[in-house]
Amino acid sequence: MNPRYPAASQVLTRRSAIALGGGAVASIALSPPRRATAQDDGFKFGLTPVFLSNDLELLAALRAYLTEAIGGPVELVSRRTYQEITALLVSGQLHAAWICGYPFVQFKSDLDLVATPSWHGKPLYQSYLIAAADRSAARWEDLRGDIHAFSDPDSNSGFLVTRALLAENGLRPESFFARTFYTYGHRNVIRAVASGLAGSGSVDGYVWDVMREMEPGLVEQTRIVRRSEWLGFPPVAAPKALAGDPRIARLNQALTAMDRHQEGRKVLSLLRLDGFVAADPALFDTIAAKVDAVRRFG
Repeated sequence: MNPRYPAASQVLTRRSAIALGGGAVASIALSPPRRATAQDDGFKFGLTPVFLSNDLELLAALRAYLTEAIGGPVELVSRRTYQEITALLVSGQLHAAWICGYPFVQFKSDLDLVATPSWHGKPLYQSYLIAAADRSAARWEDLRGDIHAFSDPDSNSGFLVTRALLAENGLRPESFFARTFYTYGHRNVIRAVASGLAGSGSVDGYVWDVMREMEPGLVEQTRIVRRSEWLGFPPVAAPKALAGDPRIARLNQALTAMDRHQEGRKVLSLLRLDGFVAADPALFDTIAAKVDAVRRFG
């Protein structure tokens, strides 16, 4: 067991009060899910803070679409942190979840790739380093000494990319930045930088770009200092132990056909996505290389 991912029951006991207090996604299922099996009546689908919106219309539309496509009731399960959803998924208490590429790489031997979102025609996105709009910082090196906002310790775009960038240059966050903190949501990173609570932040480029459309008054108070290379978009994954569950196959079909169904197109429109595609796990090799770079640096 990865020490950063204790047993799901321990995570839920320790953090239940925080999780119930809300996060980046409105929690549809507030009680701890039971272990998912092929014989369960309900299909448990997890959502992490990589999920863009807590809009109840979006969540209701997603659940309605998946319920019809899978052929049975769907329970949407959300938690405040990536770790909590990943623990539930790896331990088999969820049938599938929309997670991040970082935990997918870490638990690749335990998880199957179901589908990957497509944005602007590709299953790719970037991590942005952002600062206040009126700041003169031109390079990432100009952020030295900042109070820096990360999204989540298990986020690729909201932590790992910046951590790997520093490692590749012989640096650590604690020595490069004056102080760092986690906001547990990409929206919250943008808010922290826009308000001056943080001097800079690491954020999901998809979220920043979509929020620029949805909340321009907020996002225009920040600017992009650095864009990462293109990386595998946060995927939908399922436990390998459920590979024989026909509902996993139906989930794959439902996601990859979402753009061809009226209710599915409504969900995609709310998410500002093109659709979902079947992708090869090799799509996440670049993220795996960043994990290795951080591990080698120590």
